[in-house]
Order: sequence, then structure tokens, then C-alpha cells
Amino acid sequence: MANDFLLEIGTEEIPAKFSPGAMAQLEEQARKRLAELRLAYSEMKIFATPRRLALLVSGLGEKQEDLLMEVKGPAVKAAYDANGVSTKAAQGFARGQGVKVEDLFVQEVNGVPYVFARKSEIGLETSTLLPQFASELINALHFPKPMRWGDLDFRFARPIRWIVALYGTEVVSLELVGLKSGRVSRGHRTLTTELISLAQPSDYCEALRKAFVIVDPEERKSAIQAQIKVLAENVGGEVPEDKELLGEVIHLVEYPTALLGAVAPRYMHLPEAVITTPMREHQRYFPVRAKDGKLLPNFITVRNGDAFALDTVKAGNEKVLKARLEDAAFYYREDQKVPLSELVAKLGKIVYHEKLGTVEQRVERLRGLSRFIAEKLNFEGTLQEEIDRTAFLAKADLVTLMVSDFPELQGIMGADYAKASGETPQVCQGILEHYQPRFAGDGLPASDPGRVVSIADKLDAIVGAFSIGIQPTGSQDPYALRRQAQGIVAILLDSKWEISLTELLRESYRLLTEQGTSPLPIEDILPLLQDFFQQRLRFVLQEQGLRYDTVEAALAIGSDDINRAAKRAQVLSERRNEETFTPFLQAYIRCFNLTKKEVPQAIDSSLLVDATEIALENAISLRIERFEQTRSRGNYVMAYYLAEELVSYIEALFQAVMIMVEDEALKRNRLALLGQCVIMLGCLGDLSVLS
Repeated sequence: MANDFLLEIGTEEIPAKFSPGAMAQLEEQARKRLAELRLAYSEMKIFATPRRLALLVSGLGEKQEDLLMEVKGPAVKAAYDANGVSTKAAQGFARGQGVKVEDLFVQEVNGVPYVFARKSEIGLETSTLLPQFASELINALHFPKPMRWGDLDFRFARPIRWIVALYGTEVVSLELVGLKSGRVSRGHRTLTTELISLAQPSDYCEALRKAFVIVDPEERKSAIQAQIKVLAENVGGEVPEDKELLGEVIHLVEYPTALLGAVAPRYMHLPEAVITTPMREHQRYFPVRAKDGKLLPNFITVRNGDAFALDTVKAGNEKVLKARLEDAAFYYREDQKVPLSELVAKLGKIVYHEKLGTVEQRVERLRGLSRFIAEKLNFEGTLQEEIDRTAFLAKADLVTLMVSDFPELQGIMGADYAKASGETPQVCQGILEHYQPRFAGDGLPASDPGRVVSIADKLDAIVGAFSIGIQPTGSQDPYALRRQAQGIVAILLDSKWEISLTELLRESYRLLTEQGTSPLPIEDILPLLQDFFQQRLRFVLQEQGLRYDTVEAALAIGSDDINRAAKRAQVLSERRNEETFTPFLQAYIRCFNLTKKEVPQAIDSSLLVDATEIALENAISLRIERFEQTRSRGNYVMAYYLAEELVSYIEALFQAVMIMVEDEALKRNRLALLGQCVIMLGCLGDLSVLS
């Protein structure tokens, strides 16, 4: 008879950001291990609160499924001699499988006969397997920053204080970190002191609810959202969706009660980000907005408890926020006493990296690289001046009081202070945007100064890191270089700017060496940087839904110009859906296979003898100039269709003549003709990699 199984790991408060990952691990490991144990079940649920992780498996079978399997042994020719007598190989195999030699049977694998043993294994009782199963699950969980406690070597997110393990009405006996499993759980830390004795796993959720613990994160989420909606509507406002903040708050509370707080009117003159940053980032409050998006003087926070003394809790939260906003108001007044441009010199006192100089030196590199980009894009003088001014002021807010206390506001305060200092709107917007995109899904810079300085900022960080031997490895990327490279790729694709990545990398490196740094040789790091950016472009294109081999084909002939490489991949993806692509691909492959080892050479028209090769050479001559022009302009659609017109000529050539003839001069000339076909048909990429 199937029973339910419950495993609850009771702990000290687990950091909210650990919980989603721990839940995913627990489910993955449980499903994997139950499959390995051949234990059937009907449903699995994972629960988490700040003080517990729990697994509830419904309808877990009472015993393993019986196992019947066939094990392959040696080939028949090794298992039996010429007289059909079993050899030591067969005898050893049978002994190892626990069967008699005469019970072995023969079965063919890929046309070769092998001996097999048929084994059966009677399933064990589930109750005998669960202690080890539960222990292995707990040991398999890992966390970003685990703890040890007492004199134990065991590590977990936070110290484990109790373990509940039940199968049906029976306790699953196990011992871990000095604790014995049982049926007793704990309720809310402050709302109840009673221990909860669970008769069976199915009682778990309701029993904990009575003890002021909602174990299901999704249920807590729904409750929080409903409470927030009501409170916001009471002041004529709403709380815009904030998945990240809500996701964190869910795992900060076991019994959520939302409350509405007020912001003192005297702080509402501050920039919106100055008000919402301490709310959201420091206190985990939800800002309330009017229907038109305007920030209201209210916030909503979620208490881990009931409604008892809610006014006192509200007053306490308002007091904490008031203190943060009082500091912010002071910083805001003091920072504006000095024009933003006068703060740039102070950046010389901030070390960016011991091997890469100060932030002031970095600003000089940003200006140089921004000017280089602007010149390459042929921007007019006024725009170049705006870009240079943006780069000059971009990091000035790092020495302000506001950003020193609220680092999340860098760029935001720079733009605000630039406006107060009389800078142009274009420069202010550029300062605000140059950090974008800050994270996956963030918006991209919309202005040219923002785009250029953002590219320069990220490129300097990447080239600087590579030049001193700092590169992402595996999952480790402490300087977020992958994110910054992806940001550059995204900005270039969005702006449609066609610019050589290699030229940008070399210029960024030159600016570093100009300041007297001692980077690694450019010949050593340039290939690494080019491959690094190609990987980011590959990721972006695949995220757009392009097939892996399509992307590989397009990138195989270069990705120095990000936009052109992406355009080739997109056109190739579209052309692959056309009926005419199959003969196009076949023609390319035949030409490519014959010429891939040949050194490119010019076609000698005087050696053309067959009508089909003369016709092909004429077809190429009529189209080559227009082909080169369209390809050089990045018009890959037209280049493809011009190349496609050669397919029928190529097919006729292969039907009429042999390419690899004995006449060496004739052979080489025909290979030169096919080599030109490869160039034209390969205008979108190396099609030989297509599957």
C-alpha cells in the first residue's frame, strides 16, 4: 500500500536568496534518487520558509519495483571454444552476475553475437530505503555561503535544529549532525511556543498553518499580493510588479501581514530614486504609485507575524525610513554645493585596480575610447563634444556623499547633479544611461552619448581585466565581464552600428599602455578577447531562436563586425526555409569539398574548354562586381540571390565534366573556378557546418 513521505529540515533563518535554489536542488535530487531506487509516487511538492526546507511525496510505493535486466557479456567467440565449451571468460562473467553458465543466452548486437545474463532483483521495502535516501538528500544540498556550527565538519545554509521524517504514520529513523529524526516540528518563532506533533505527512500543511506557518511559498506569494493590492487601493494607488523584491520577501516571512506606512512630505522633493532605493534595496519596502505612475508618499512592507500591535510596527518602519531619508536629504544638499565637473579631480584618489590605475585615469581612457568610437561612426562635431563631456563626467558622482552611502544610485545621481550644474540634457541622459544594461533584461541606452560611453566603459573593463590575466572561468565571473560583453553586443545590435571590434580592442589596449601600465602582450590576449565576444554573440543569436548550426556557419567566416555577423545569421536562417536552398547547399558542399585544400588562384579564361565551364565563368564575370558591392554594403539578401543564380551553371558543369582530370593545368583552373563559386555561395557563412 502506498503511503506519503515527509522530510522537513528545520534550521535557523535561511537567507532569502538561498531558498529558491535550495528548493530546486531538493526537487531535482529527490526525483533523481527516487528514479534510481525504482520507487513510484504520485506527486511531489517542495516547501520552504525561513526556518525550514521540506519535501512531501504523495503516494510513495511500499516497495521497489522488481528489476529484470539483461547484462551483456563477452562475444560468443571469446565465451565458447570450438567445441562449444564455456571458457574462463564466460564462467567469470556468469559468476560475476550470480547466474549459472548454462543460463547464459546469445543475442546479437550490431551483427555480432554476445552472451547475456538475465538477472532479476526483488524490490526492497521502501521503509528500509528511506533512511539513507533522506540522509543523502540533506547531504546533497549546497549553498553559496554554507555554515559550520559547533565542532561539526558538516556544512549547511544555517545550523540544522530538527529533522522530521515520516513514512505514513511511522518515523523514518535517521541521525544527522547529532540530531535524531522524529515527528515533531516547530511553528512560528514568536507566535507560538507549542511543538507540533505530526501524525502523518498529509497533516503537515494544515498543522503548520495552525502554528502560524504557511509552508507553501506560492500561497504566501498570493497572500502578500492580495494584501498589497488592498492597502495600495486604500490610498488610491498601486504597486507595480516587482518580481525580484516579491520573490525575496516571500522567503523572509512565514506568516505574512502587510502594512501601509507613510513617507514624511518634506522628503518628497528628493529625486524619486533617492526615495525608492532605501525603501526597496535596504528595507525591502514596496513603493506605492498613483495610477499615472507618480510616486505617492506611502510604502508597503510585509511583517513576519500577525496583526498584533501593527501600529507600533508601522511607526517603527516609518522611523527607520525617515532616518535613511534624512541622511539622503543632507547628502543631496551638500553634494550640490560643488559643480559636478569639479569632482572629477577627486577621482584620482580612488584606485580602480592596483594594476590599472585610478578612476581618474580610467576616465581619461573612457574619453579616448569614446572619441575613437565617435570618429569611426563619423559623428558630427557637436555630438562628439557631447560624447566627450559625458565620458568626462560619467564617474564624477562616485565621490559624492549620496553615492558613497547609496552605491546603487551611481549614474542616476550623476545625471541629476549634472542637470543641476547646467549640463545639456544630452549629457545628462548619457551619464544616466552609460551603466545600462545593468542586468539581464535591463533597458539599453537610447541616446548616442549613452551608447558610446556605455560601450567604452564596458570595453575598458573587459580589456583591462584580460590584460592583467583576469578572465571568467567556468561559472566564476567576479567582475561580471560576460554581462558587460553581452551589453556591448546588445547595444551594437540595437544601434545597428557597423564597427570593427578588433579596432576597438586594439585602441582600448593602446590607451592602457599609454598610461604606463604593464599589460600582457596584445598578441596573447587579442585572440582570447575575440573569442570571448564571439561567444557572447553566439549566445545572443541563439536566444533569438536561431539554430545552433546556422549561428556557427555565419560566425565561421568572422564576427569582427557584430552587426554584419548577426545579419548573415538572420538571412541564412530565413533562406534555409526556402525550397531552393537545398540545391544551393548541395552546390556549395560539392565545390567546397573539392577546393578546401587548394590555394586560391585566379581563373585563366584561355584554359576553359567545355561549354559548361565557359558558361559558369561568364555567369560569375557578369555578377561578381555587383556581388562584391552588395556584400561590402552588408546587403546579404541580394548577395545571396546573385550567388544563387550560379547554382544551375554549377550543376551543369558537374554533369558535363570531371574536375580532377590528369591535365594539371586544366584541373587547377577548374578548381579555381569552383573556388570562386565557394566565395560567392559562402557569402552568408561556411555552409559545410550545417547539419
